[in-house]
Amino acid sequence: MEIIDGRKVNTEVAKRDFKYYIFDWDDNILHMPTRIYLEKLSRDGVWRSVAVSTSTYALVRTDTAHYRMPQNGGRAAAFRDFQDAPDACSDDLAFIRDTKSALNRIASGESPGPSFETLRKTLREGRIFAIVTARGHAAETIREAVRLFIDRVLTQEERDEMLTNLRGYRYCFDKVDKFGTDEEELDYFLSMCRYHAVTNPDFHERLVGDSDFGVRFAEASADERPELAKEFAIRDFVEHLFRTLQRTNALGHQVAVGFSDDDAGNVSAVSDYIRSELARRFGGFKFVVYDTSDPSLTNGRKVTVAGQLKLPGF
Repeated sequence: MEIIDGRKVNTEVAKRDFKYYIFDWDDNILHMPTRIYLEKLSRDGVWRSVAVSTSTYALVRTDTAHYRMPQNGGRAAAFRDFQDAPDACSDDLAFIRDTKSALNRIASGESPGPSFETLRKTLREGRIFAIVTARGHAAETIREAVRLFIDRVLTQEERDEMLTNLRGYRYCFDKVDKFGTDEEELDYFLSMCRYHAVTNPDFHERLVGDSDFGVRFAEASADERPELAKEFAIRDFVEHLFRTLQRTNALGHQVAVGFSDDDAGNVSAVSDYIRSELARRFGGFKFVVYDTSDPSLTNGRKVTVAGQLKLPGF
Protein backbone atom coordinates (compact mmCIF):
# COMPACT_ATOMS: atom_id res chain seq x y z
CA MET A 1 0.00 0.00 0.00
CA GLU A 2 1.35 3.44 -0.97
CA ILE A 3 0.17 7.04 -0.70
CA ILE A 4 0.18 8.66 -4.15
CA ASP A 5 -1.42 12.02 -4.92
CA GLY A 6 -2.66 12.00 -1.32
CA ARG A 7 -4.67 8.78 -1.86
CA LYS A 8 -4.24 5.18 -0.78
CA VAL A 9 -3.09 3.08 -3.74
CA ASN A 10 -2.68 -0.70 -3.77
CA THR A 11 0.29 -1.18 -6.08
CA GLU A 12 0.28 -4.90 -5.28
CA VAL A 13 -2.50 -5.40 -7.85
CA ALA A 14 0.26 -5.55 -10.49
CA LYS A 15 1.26 -8.94 -9.07
CA ARG A 16 -2.23 -10.44 -9.19
CA ASP A 17 -3.45 -13.07 -11.58
CA PHE A 18 -5.89 -11.50 -14.00
CA LYS A 19 -9.32 -12.98 -13.34
CA TYR A 20 -12.42 -11.60 -15.04
CA TYR A 21 -16.08 -12.52 -14.81
CA ILE A 22 -19.18 -12.61 -16.96
CA PHE A 23 -22.43 -12.77 -15.01
CA ASP A 24 -25.99 -13.51 -15.94
CA TRP A 25 -28.22 -11.39 -13.69
CA ASP A 26 -31.58 -13.07 -12.99
CA ASP A 27 -31.42 -15.92 -10.46
CA ASN A 28 -27.64 -15.87 -10.74
CA ILE A 29 -26.89 -12.61 -8.91
CA LEU A 30 -30.36 -11.62 -7.72
CA HIS A 31 -33.75 -13.32 -7.57
CA MET A 32 -35.69 -10.61 -9.35
CA PRO A 33 -39.48 -10.32 -8.93
CA THR A 34 -39.98 -9.61 -12.65
CA ARG A 35 -42.51 -11.92 -14.30
CA ILE A 36 -42.83 -13.33 -17.83
CA TYR A 37 -46.35 -13.54 -19.24
CA LEU A 38 -47.06 -16.80 -21.06
CA GLU A 39 -49.97 -19.02 -21.94
CA LYS A 40 -50.21 -22.49 -20.42
CA LEU A 41 -52.27 -25.43 -21.62
CA SER A 42 -54.64 -26.41 -18.81
CA ARG A 43 -56.02 -29.88 -18.18
CA ASP A 44 -59.27 -29.00 -19.91
CA GLY A 45 -57.35 -28.24 -23.11
CA VAL A 46 -57.67 -24.45 -22.87
CA TRP A 47 -54.71 -22.09 -23.12
CA ARG A 48 -54.77 -19.67 -20.19
CA SER A 49 -52.58 -16.72 -19.22
CA VAL A 50 -49.94 -17.36 -16.56
CA ALA A 51 -47.14 -15.21 -15.12
CA VAL A 52 -43.93 -17.12 -14.34
CA SER A 53 -40.65 -16.23 -12.67
CA THR A 54 -37.40 -16.20 -14.59
CA SER A 55 -36.29 -19.40 -12.86
CA THR A 56 -39.49 -21.16 -13.94
CA TYR A 57 -39.11 -19.83 -17.48
CA ALA A 58 -35.60 -21.29 -17.67
CA LEU A 59 -37.19 -24.71 -17.04
CA VAL A 60 -40.24 -24.45 -19.31
CA ARG A 61 -39.06 -22.30 -22.21
CA THR A 62 -38.52 -25.34 -24.44
CA ASP A 63 -41.74 -27.08 -23.31
CA THR A 64 -43.78 -25.96 -26.29
CA ALA A 65 -46.39 -28.64 -25.63
CA HIS A 66 -47.54 -26.89 -22.46
CA TYR A 67 -46.30 -23.29 -22.69
CA ARG A 68 -46.39 -20.71 -25.47
CA MET A 69 -46.03 -17.01 -26.08
CA PRO A 70 -49.23 -14.94 -25.82
CA GLN A 71 -51.25 -15.16 -29.00
CA ASN A 72 -51.97 -11.46 -28.66
CA GLY A 73 -48.64 -9.67 -28.73
CA GLY A 74 -46.24 -12.60 -28.88
CA ARG A 75 -42.78 -12.33 -27.38
CA ALA A 76 -43.02 -8.56 -26.89
CA ALA A 77 -46.09 -9.03 -24.68
CA ALA A 78 -44.46 -11.89 -22.77
CA PHE A 79 -41.38 -9.84 -21.90
CA ARG A 80 -42.96 -6.43 -21.57
CA ASP A 81 -41.44 -5.92 -18.11
CA PHE A 82 -37.97 -6.74 -19.42
CA GLN A 83 -37.69 -3.56 -21.48
CA ASP A 84 -37.19 0.06 -20.48
CA ALA A 85 -40.38 2.08 -20.68
CA PRO A 86 -39.91 5.02 -23.09
CA ASP A 87 -39.04 8.31 -21.35
CA ALA A 88 -39.27 6.73 -17.88
CA CYS A 89 -37.16 8.30 -15.14
CA SER A 90 -34.67 6.14 -13.28
CA ASP A 91 -36.92 5.27 -10.33
CA ASP A 92 -39.71 4.20 -12.71
CA LEU A 93 -37.58 1.79 -14.73
CA ALA A 94 -38.72 -1.78 -14.07
CA PHE A 95 -35.17 -3.11 -13.80
CA ILE A 96 -34.15 -0.53 -11.20
CA ARG A 97 -37.37 -0.98 -9.25
CA ASP A 98 -37.04 -4.77 -9.25
CA THR A 99 -33.34 -4.61 -8.32
CA LYS A 100 -34.22 -2.47 -5.29
CA SER A 101 -36.93 -4.95 -4.34
CA ALA A 102 -34.56 -7.92 -4.64
CA LEU A 103 -31.90 -6.17 -2.55
CA ASN A 104 -34.49 -5.23 0.08
CA ARG A 105 -35.48 -8.89 0.41
CA ILE A 106 -31.85 -9.89 0.89
CA ALA A 107 -31.49 -7.24 3.59
CA SER A 108 -34.52 -8.84 5.24
CA GLY A 109 -32.88 -12.25 5.31
CA GLU A 110 -33.66 -13.91 1.97
CA SER A 111 -30.89 -15.74 0.17
CA PRO A 112 -29.32 -14.04 -2.87
CA GLY A 113 -28.39 -15.70 -6.14
CA PRO A 114 -25.43 -18.11 -6.25
CA SER A 115 -23.09 -15.55 -7.87
CA PHE A 116 -24.03 -12.66 -5.56
CA GLU A 117 -20.92 -12.97 -3.41
CA THR A 118 -18.69 -13.43 -6.46
CA LEU A 119 -19.91 -10.14 -7.90
CA ARG A 120 -19.39 -8.52 -4.51
CA LYS A 121 -15.80 -9.80 -4.42
CA THR A 122 -15.22 -8.77 -8.04
CA LEU A 123 -16.25 -5.21 -7.23
CA ARG A 124 -14.25 -5.12 -4.02
CA GLU A 125 -11.13 -6.26 -5.89
CA GLY A 126 -11.73 -3.82 -8.75
CA ARG A 127 -11.79 -6.47 -11.48
CA ILE A 128 -13.37 -5.77 -14.86
CA PHE A 129 -16.57 -7.75 -15.46
CA ALA A 130 -19.54 -8.05 -17.78
CA ILE A 131 -23.25 -8.47 -17.20
CA VAL A 132 -24.88 -10.52 -19.95
CA THR A 133 -28.62 -10.96 -19.62
CA ALA A 134 -31.50 -12.00 -21.86
CA ARG A 135 -33.32 -8.80 -20.88
CA GLY A 136 -33.82 -5.84 -23.19
CA HIS A 137 -32.80 -2.90 -21.04
CA ALA A 138 -30.34 -0.24 -22.12
CA ALA A 139 -26.71 -0.72 -21.07
CA GLU A 140 -27.00 2.44 -18.96
CA THR A 141 -29.89 0.91 -17.00
CA ILE A 142 -27.90 -2.22 -16.13
CA ARG A 143 -24.91 -0.10 -15.17
CA GLU A 144 -27.15 1.90 -12.86
CA ALA A 145 -28.32 -1.34 -11.22
CA VAL A 146 -24.67 -2.31 -10.63
CA ARG A 147 -24.09 1.07 -9.02
CA LEU A 148 -27.12 0.40 -6.84
CA PHE A 149 -25.54 -2.93 -5.87
CA ILE A 150 -22.35 -1.13 -4.87
CA ASP A 151 -24.20 1.44 -2.78
CA ARG A 152 -26.45 -1.06 -0.99
CA VAL A 153 -24.31 -4.19 -0.67
CA LEU A 154 -20.72 -3.09 -0.16
CA THR A 155 -19.83 -1.84 3.29
CA GLN A 156 -17.88 1.41 3.64
CA GLU A 157 -14.74 -0.63 4.31
CA GLU A 158 -15.34 -2.67 1.13
CA ARG A 159 -15.91 0.48 -0.94
CA ASP A 160 -12.67 1.93 0.40
CA GLU A 161 -10.87 -1.30 -0.53
CA MET A 162 -12.40 -1.18 -4.02
CA LEU A 163 -11.22 2.39 -4.61
CA THR A 164 -7.73 1.61 -3.31
CA ASN A 165 -7.52 -1.28 -5.78
CA LEU A 166 -8.94 0.80 -8.65
CA ARG A 167 -6.27 3.45 -8.11
CA GLY A 168 -3.70 0.65 -8.06
CA TYR A 169 -4.77 -0.59 -11.51
CA ARG A 170 -4.80 2.98 -12.84
CA TYR A 171 -1.33 3.67 -11.44
CA CYS A 172 0.27 0.37 -12.50
CA PHE A 173 -1.27 -0.09 -15.94
CA ASP A 174 -2.66 3.27 -17.09
CA LYS A 175 0.40 5.07 -15.67
CA VAL A 176 -1.84 7.57 -13.83
CA ASP A 177 -0.39 9.32 -10.80
CA LYS A 178 -3.01 12.08 -10.50
CA PHE A 179 -6.39 10.71 -9.53
CA GLY A 180 -9.87 12.08 -9.87
CA THR A 181 -12.46 12.09 -7.11
CA ASP A 182 -13.72 8.79 -5.78
CA GLU A 183 -16.83 9.25 -7.93
CA GLU A 184 -14.75 9.89 -11.05
CA GLU A 185 -12.55 6.84 -10.47
CA LEU A 186 -15.60 4.65 -9.89
CA ASP A 187 -17.24 5.98 -13.07
CA TYR A 188 -14.08 5.19 -15.03
CA PHE A 189 -14.05 1.64 -13.68
CA LEU A 190 -17.70 1.06 -14.49
CA SER A 191 -17.12 2.42 -17.99
CA MET A 192 -14.49 -0.30 -18.48
CA CYS A 193 -17.05 -3.01 -17.78
CA ARG A 194 -19.67 -4.28 -20.23
CA TYR A 195 -23.46 -4.42 -19.86
CA HIS A 196 -25.20 -6.48 -22.53
CA ALA A 197 -28.96 -7.01 -22.55
CA VAL A 198 -29.18 -9.25 -25.58
CA THR A 199 -32.76 -8.40 -26.57
CA ASN A 200 -32.12 -4.66 -26.46
CA PRO A 201 -32.64 -3.02 -29.90
CA ASP A 202 -29.16 -1.43 -29.95
CA PHE A 203 -27.51 -4.74 -29.08
CA HIS A 204 -29.65 -6.52 -31.67
CA GLU A 205 -28.52 -4.05 -34.34
CA ARG A 206 -24.88 -4.78 -33.53
CA LEU A 207 -25.51 -8.51 -33.57
CA VAL A 208 -27.29 -8.71 -36.93
CA GLY A 209 -24.67 -6.42 -38.45
CA ASP A 210 -21.82 -8.75 -37.48
CA SER A 211 -20.36 -10.65 -40.43
CA ASP A 212 -20.38 -13.98 -38.57
CA PHE A 213 -23.16 -13.81 -35.99
CA GLY A 214 -25.56 -11.94 -38.25
CA VAL A 215 -25.78 -14.88 -40.65
CA ARG A 216 -26.00 -17.43 -37.85
CA PHE A 217 -28.68 -15.42 -36.07
CA ALA A 218 -30.80 -15.16 -39.23
CA GLU A 219 -30.71 -18.93 -39.64
CA ALA A 220 -31.30 -19.76 -35.96
CA SER A 221 -34.63 -20.81 -34.49
CA ALA A 222 -36.43 -18.66 -31.93
CA ASP A 223 -35.19 -20.93 -29.13
CA GLU A 224 -31.58 -20.79 -30.34
CA ARG A 225 -31.38 -17.02 -30.70
CA PRO A 226 -31.06 -16.07 -26.99
CA GLU A 227 -28.15 -18.48 -26.59
CA LEU A 228 -26.53 -17.22 -29.78
CA ALA A 229 -26.91 -13.62 -28.61
CA LYS A 230 -25.17 -14.45 -25.33
CA GLU A 231 -22.30 -16.00 -27.27
CA PHE A 232 -21.93 -12.76 -29.23
CA ALA A 233 -21.94 -10.74 -25.98
CA ILE A 234 -19.30 -12.99 -24.45
CA ARG A 235 -17.09 -12.69 -27.53
CA ASP A 236 -17.43 -8.91 -27.31
CA PHE A 237 -16.26 -8.90 -23.69
CA VAL A 238 -13.30 -11.22 -24.30
CA GLU A 239 -12.20 -9.09 -27.26
CA HIS A 240 -12.54 -6.01 -25.04
CA LEU A 241 -10.34 -7.67 -22.41
CA PHE A 242 -7.72 -8.55 -25.00
CA ARG A 243 -7.60 -4.99 -26.34
CA THR A 244 -7.38 -3.60 -22.80
CA LEU A 245 -4.53 -5.92 -21.84
CA GLN A 246 -2.78 -5.13 -25.11
CA ARG A 247 -3.14 -1.38 -24.55
CA THR A 248 -1.71 -1.60 -21.03
CA ASN A 249 1.09 -4.05 -21.97
CA ALA A 250 -0.39 -6.66 -19.62
CA LEU A 251 -0.76 -9.61 -21.99
CA GLY A 252 2.07 -11.46 -20.25
CA HIS A 253 -0.10 -12.07 -17.19
CA GLN A 254 -2.09 -15.22 -16.57
CA VAL A 255 -5.65 -14.53 -17.71
CA ALA A 256 -8.81 -16.40 -16.76
CA VAL A 257 -12.41 -15.65 -17.69
CA GLY A 258 -15.36 -17.10 -15.78
CA PHE A 259 -18.96 -17.22 -17.00
CA SER A 260 -21.91 -18.02 -14.72
CA ASP A 261 -25.53 -18.64 -15.72
CA ASP A 262 -28.51 -20.39 -14.11
CA ASP A 263 -29.91 -21.60 -17.45
CA ALA A 264 -28.48 -25.03 -18.30
CA GLY A 265 -29.20 -24.47 -22.01
CA ASN A 266 -27.15 -21.29 -22.03
CA VAL A 267 -24.35 -22.99 -20.11
CA SER A 268 -24.18 -25.82 -22.64
CA ALA A 269 -24.28 -23.51 -25.67
CA VAL A 270 -21.66 -21.14 -24.25
CA SER A 271 -19.37 -24.02 -23.27
CA ASP A 272 -19.52 -25.39 -26.81
CA TYR A 273 -18.83 -21.95 -28.25
CA ILE A 274 -15.84 -21.38 -25.99
CA ARG A 275 -14.34 -24.73 -26.96
CA SER A 276 -14.88 -24.28 -30.69
CA GLU A 277 -14.14 -20.56 -31.09
CA LEU A 278 -12.80 -18.56 -28.15
CA ALA A 279 -10.28 -21.14 -26.91
CA ARG A 280 -8.86 -21.27 -30.43
CA ARG A 281 -8.59 -17.48 -30.79
CA PHE A 282 -7.38 -16.79 -27.25
CA GLY A 283 -5.20 -19.80 -26.58
CA GLY A 284 -3.47 -18.24 -23.58
CA PHE A 285 -6.72 -17.67 -21.68
CA LYS A 286 -8.35 -20.05 -19.25
CA PHE A 287 -12.14 -20.28 -19.54
CA VAL A 288 -14.31 -21.54 -16.70
CA VAL A 289 -18.09 -21.96 -16.79
CA TYR A 290 -20.28 -22.12 -13.66
CA ASP A 291 -23.66 -23.80 -14.03
CA THR A 292 -25.77 -22.26 -11.23
CA SER A 293 -29.06 -23.93 -12.20
CA ASP A 294 -28.98 -26.31 -9.21
CA PRO A 295 -29.99 -24.36 -6.06
CA SER A 296 -28.53 -27.08 -3.84
CA LEU A 297 -25.00 -26.13 -4.99
CA THR A 298 -23.91 -22.93 -3.26
CA ASN A 299 -21.61 -21.66 -6.01
CA GLY A 300 -22.84 -23.78 -8.88
CA ARG A 301 -21.10 -26.56 -10.80
CA LYS A 302 -17.67 -25.51 -12.07
CA VAL A 303 -16.40 -26.71 -15.44
CA THR A 304 -12.99 -25.77 -16.85
CA VAL A 305 -13.81 -25.46 -20.53
CA ALA A 306 -10.36 -24.50 -21.83
CA GLY A 307 -6.92 -23.83 -20.39
CA GLN A 308 -5.20 -25.39 -17.41
CA LEU A 309 -3.90 -22.41 -15.46
CA LYS A 310 -4.17 -23.09 -11.72
CA LEU A 311 -5.42 -19.76 -10.42
CA PRO A 312 -6.40 -19.53 -6.74
CA GLY A 313 -10.16 -19.37 -6.22
CA PHE A 314 -11.01 -19.84 -9.91
